[in-house]
Amino acid sequence: MRRVSYPYLGNATVTFKKLMNALGNEVVLPRRPTEETLSLGTKYAPEFACLPFKIVLGTYIEALEAGADTLVSTGGVGPCRAGLYTTLHEKILKSLGYEFEMITLEPPGRHLKELIASIKKLVNRKLSFSDYCRIGRFVWKEIQLLDKVEKLSHKIRPLEVKKGETTKTFRKCAELIAQAQTYEDLLEIEREAELLYDKIDKKDFDPLKIGIVGEIYVVIEPAANLEIEEMLGDLGVYVERSMFLASYTFYNAIMDLFRMPGERDVKKIASPYFKEMCGGHGRESVGNAILYAKRGFDGVIQLSPFTCIPEIVAKSILPKVCAEHDIGFLSITLDEQTGKEGLRTRIEAFVDLLAAKKKYKAMHKKGDVTYGTLLGH
Repeated sequence: MRRVSYPYLGNATVTFKKLMNALGNEVVLPRRPTEETLSLGTKYAPEFACLPFKIVLGTYIEALEAGADTLVSTGGVGPCRAGLYTTLHEKILKSLGYEFEMITLEPPGRHLKELIASIKKLVNRKLSFSDYCRIGRFVWKEIQLLDKVEKLSHKIRPLEVKKGETTKTFRKCAELIAQAQTYEDLLEIEREAELLYDKIDKKDFDPLKIGIVGEIYVVIEPAANLEIEEMLGDLGVYVERSMFLASYTFYNAIMDLFRMPGERDVKKIASPYFKEMCGGHGRESVGNAILYAKRGFDGVIQLSPFTCIPEIVAKSILPKVCAEHDIGFLSITLDEQTGKEGLRTRIEAFVDLLAAKKKYKAMHKKGDVTYGTLLGH
């Protein structure tokens, strides 16, 4: 029996544990990244490696120290360095004396045979076709439900009367989902989660709307982005991020495998500004910013790890894109030096500017305001 571990990725970390257990593996559950995790990764990573590289490296070290003998991660394609991260992680860890096997799950659209071979290594018990269907159905539903309860928290948090109630409800829902053992459990929890969110007292107003784009790990993982979505929600902002695990997996696995549209549409929208593939999610950042503008959002925040090449390219384009589409733009670069209070100050200033702009637009529509009036002159 393998003792498997993998990078931490929010509440879905427990779902991956259930999947690995169902395939016949023992799991060394990765812990939520802490300052110690990041310090470990920073100590042994190349100086200019990005934040996700350092966090994941630190997570691997903690898992190996806890007894893991197999590490599982994903690969990639294109110029983005992330496609080589598992190889570099493996070299660093083995140079430190750790003995383990690294299994890389490559994108099926270009590496289907390699992906199947890797999955076979992780199947360590006899399973029938119906077993695979049952496991896949359960895991997919759980990931979708985790995304659903998180999206509900983003929608309700800016409207809550009692501060912190939405976050408390979201954590309770995530805990219930983690305890689920069958597909029927998940259906029951889905209904209960909707009722729990309905019970939250809400204010009646139209909040500012901000879309979040950027590199997938810092967009999805709260430990990497310092809980920016919760921070914005507490400021009365509706937050919508461009990537969730279920939709990302569907577009980049199933739809990409069969060469169907999906994220390609986002890339097509970005093409007037960003024609070349640069790897990562650079083009998606530009395309999603345009979509947010067309949907009437007030602003876009780009989350980018320091030295992330695709997001550096996107950052050079996004100010022009957002100016042309009349939507506010803020780029935030994250590394081991980024502090939560400093980030909060920048977020508050950005939200204040968006609120002032929204107020001016509303008053200007009535034809009775100038910038001087807005500024109190």
